[in-house]
Amino acid sequence: MAEKYVVVTGASKGIGRAAALHLDRMGFHVFAGVRKPADGDALCKEASSRMTPLLIDVSDGEQIARAAEQVGKVVGQGGLAGLVNNAGVAVAAPIEFIPIDDLRHQLEVNLIGQVAVTQAMLPYVRLAHGRIVNISSIGGRIAGPMLGAYSASKFALEAINDALRQELLPWGIEVIAVEPGAIATPIWETSLAAADEIEKRMPQKVKTYYQAAIDKARANAAKSAKDGAPAELVAAAIAHALTADRPKTRYLVGRDAQFVANIILRLPTRLRDRLMQSQG
Repeated sequence: MAEKYVVVTGASKGIGRAAALHLDRMGFHVFAGVRKPADGDALCKEASSRMTPLLIDVSDGEQIARAAEQVGKVVGQGGLAGLVNNAGVAVAAPIEFIPIDDLRHQLEVNLIGQVAVTQAMLPYVRLAHGRIVNISSIGGRIAGPMLGAYSASKFALEAINDALRQELLPWGIEVIAVEPGAIATPIWETSLAAADEIEKRMPQKVKTYYQAAIDKARANAAKSAKDGAPAELVAAAIAHALTADRPKTRYLVGRDAQFVANIILRLPTRLRDRLMQSQG
């Protein structure tokens, strides 16, 4: 049986790491996208000899090109069975005061980077009639206080996902969105640390206007880091998306994601706003 290759970006921790290890255990040859060689080494210690670290910062065009070239040399005409666009960051700040460079960074990593990686890897996906899995979020369907920039990136990724799914239909290439709710991963700690740095660069009046909302957002992030669903739950959804005969076009992961999609989004907008504000 021919070896099946898959690329997973953002594999150094959280969902990406769980997905890379899960797919490795299933027998895939995984190219695990990491930004630091040490992260790749640590991942390989827990995986089979098939695991291949891939240095790739999705905001760096030259790194993306080199990574695609490396993948192409290995997979040859067999191509890629899958591309999992997982790399991402979460920027938290009120829209009124978010530094524009931080907003650009949010969109660069979570949206532009995903498109850049897809463009680079798609020729190999096409060779294998493989699949593309984009890790979105329930935040790509609903936006709450302090996370407008993050949700903007995920809303936009949902649009890219839908358009690409239709564009690649003639070649039988599935394009699938995975939409997790709160997942217990280091992204929450990273986001809180980034929020601290952003807050230092915002005017003092941000505390006057938004301190209560900021405190709620911090408490919610800490709760998600502690009580969120395990990353392995998302990894299982990714595996199903890559291997099922008839995969879903979207996978909601976590009870909170199901609740938001099936209940909260059906409410009148103003009621929904009040509920989100009470939680945000």
